[in-house]
Amino acid sequence: MRPLTEEETRVMFEKIAKYIGENLQLLVDRPDGTYCFRLHNDRVYYVSEKILKLAANISGDKLVSLGTCFGKFTKTHKFRLHITALDYLAPYAKYKVWIKPGAEQSFLYGNHVLKSGLGRITENTCQYQGVVVYSMADVPLKPEESFSYEEKTNLASIPLTAYRSSSQTF
Repeated sequence: MRPLTEEETRVMFEKIAKYIGENLQLLVDRPDGTYCFRLHNDRVYYVSEKILKLAANISGDKLVSLGTCFGKFTKTHKFRLHITALDYLAPYAKYKVWIKPGAEQSFLYGNHVLKSGLGRITENTCQYQGVVVYSMADVPLKPEESFSYEEKTNLASIPLTAYRSSSQTF
């Protein structure tokens, strides 16, 4: 378990900033303590410094995981978010998409969200911006990429609302 290098930190923060923007600082400096990101076996873990100090006595080869897995680095050094990061990203998300109950099941099985399945969306969502997809009961489902808000309201010919991103592991 080691701290992230400058390049790893930059790549990871760019990916997370797509979803939560300036609220990135709120992940590290929380009211219940200071949290940090650590790398272990190409996976990035989000852990409190208090727990990190306690885990310092465990050897690296015996340690399976520590804290919450936020994502992993691929062999080409790209960062992929994991679904376990959703609980931490959802409260700070800048752009949100709510889908109807009929489209929920289809989306969770790996299909795109069609325009007919869109419940509502945060205004001024930029094209290919990272959004958190919610059910109509405000339960976060997944972070994804989307079309812009203007395209959905002005163009009836585009049937897709949110892409299932193949670059993320869920």
